[in-house]
Amino acid sequence: MKHAEEAAKRLRTIEGHIRGIQKMVDNGEYCIDIIRQIQATQSALNKVSQLVLEQHMHECVITAVRGEDANERERVLSEIAEVYEAAMKV
Repeated sequence: MKHAEEAAKRLRTIEGHIRGIQKMVDNGEYCIDIIRQIQATQSALNKVSQLVLEQHMHECVITAVRGEDANERERVLSEIAEVYEAAMKV
């Protein structure tokens, strides 16, 4: 639950940053300044992704690994591998 609360707080902050970037674009501000704000927002989103993944690992993955259902274990582990693979493409 701690990770979910922190992720929600960070997402509200990111939402404000996105609105700020939109205002910068609308006002025709300097391109490099806009890019820097976009990069900061991407970094903040990466942190939220990390928090959500940590929560998933501590809750869903541990439950599946400790459970009796081998198919569920394989499904959860495959999801982690897919997320990791997608992250490597970015």
